[in-house]
Amino acid sequence: MPKLKTKSGAKKRFGRTATGKIKAANAHKRHRLISKSKRAKRNAKGTVILQPGDTRLVLTYMPYLRG
Repeated sequence: MPKLKTKSGAKKRFGRTATGKIKAANAHKRHRLISKSKRAKRNAKGTVILQPGDTRLVLTYMPYLRG
């Protein structure tokens, strides 16, 4: 059985927690920050745990993150 390739964009954007959930960075923190409220910028700090539907999609991109 040949090795499976991981999508290189996915390996840069997603990681796994110790309990097996998929974590990702929050969106909307790169540019045009002046027009966003302080609360929106503060809430976009850190990482977020993906929903189950998104998790299934990400795991198809990263076959060796499953096990």
